[in-house]
Amino acid sequence: MSRLILLGAPGSGKGTQATRLTAKLGVPQISTGDMLREARKKGTPMGKQAAQYMDAGGLVPDEVVIGIVKERLQLKDVENGFILDGFPRTIPQAEALDVVLGDLNIKLDHVVEIAVPDEIIVPRITGRRSCPSCKRPYHVKFMKPRVENYCDDCNTELVQRSDDTEIAVKQRLDAYKKQTLPLVNYYENKHLVRKVDGSGELNEVFDRIIKILS
Repeated sequence: MSRLILLGAPGSGKGTQATRLTAKLGVPQISTGDMLREARKKGTPMGKQAAQYMDAGGLVPDEVVIGIVKERLQLKDVENGFILDGFPRTIPQAEALDVVLGDLNIKLDHVVEIAVPDEIIVPRITGRRSCPSCKRPYHVKFMKPRVENYCDDCNTELVQRSDDTEIAVKQRLDAYKKQTLPLVNYYENKHLVRKVDGSGELNEVFDRIIKILS
């Protein structure tokens, strides 16, 4: 059984590793965005509340997100475990999650932190490009197109996301360090943290995570 929280800065590869862990462990990946969209689609009580904020373009308050997490963790597919990806993000959310897990008699197994230095993350993110037509992703260093700055499939000029610029990336990393990194200390006090070196190839990082979990 694997009941995990996955922590990692933007560009740490957390989302990719969560997807691979889901396939390997046979447990669902639970992300905040997916939960909110699913609850809204199903029209659950919490989903209806979330929809009011989402439709107005506002942030969904913690108490509503926590309610949706509680709804999600009562579904049958999490009986053998789950991977929480992108939640909790703050200490208050972690404290509220503790209450929910206690109510549901669920015990966390591990909190996996994928640690990558800023000097690796910044070029990782700022080098990303994508095709605005067919959405194919590229990278100026790791996944180059055949013709510089043009899509291999449809010859459209590639673009960079506005939040992938160096200034934006550094702001996102600062926000992560202020809001989410304190969670590492919080869960270290509960002896749950397993730190993984997130630099290197995806397969290498994945193997490190599996080794730590086993």
